[in-house]
Amino acid sequence: MENIFNVPDRNEVSAANQTIFDTLKKSLGFVPNLYANFAYSDDALSAFLAAQGAKSSLTGKEKEIVNLVVSQVNTCVYCLSAHSKFAKMNGFSDEQIMEIRSGSASFDPKYDALAKLAKSIAENKGQAAPAIVENFLNQGYSKGSIIDVVMLAGLRIITNYVYALTSPPVDFPAVPAL
Repeated sequence: MENIFNVPDRNEVSAANQTIFDTLKKSLGFVPNLYANFAYSDDALSAFLAAQGAKSSLTGKEKEIVNLVVSQVNTCVYCLSAHSKFAKMNGFSDEQIMEIRSGSASFDPKYDALAKLAKSIAENKGQAAPAIVENFLNQGYSKGSIIDVVMLAGLRIITNYVYALTSPPVDFPAVPAL
């Protein structure tokens, strides 16, 4: 099927989305192509950004673990490229990022439990083996953190699916295949 989506520019989106584009350009220096494609909807971009910016029990590093694992499960090249960059900005090495993408983090038992839970949730449509959940809780996470992992996995699934459907050019540094 031919891609019917071209990345819209500022003058092709609603006034509300133009304001969001201006804010993104100020904060990031550009409007990521995937976000621009969200702007085909008058409401999706603002709703997504609000959900993404919501408070969470997960740290920035922990969020990037979930982002990388879920994006790898869904083979979203765009999100893997973006979140590899953000993971690096959060202090992960290239080697650690590759390991996280595989669903483990042998360099840190707490991160390993998180990566394994995120992978199980993503691969099994929300299901996780009791031993994986128990290990997650034994590493100091709470039941609330489990819900936060599910919320973040859901947000990544949204971006992964928007990418799969709209195929915008990747405007982040390319990452190697796993």
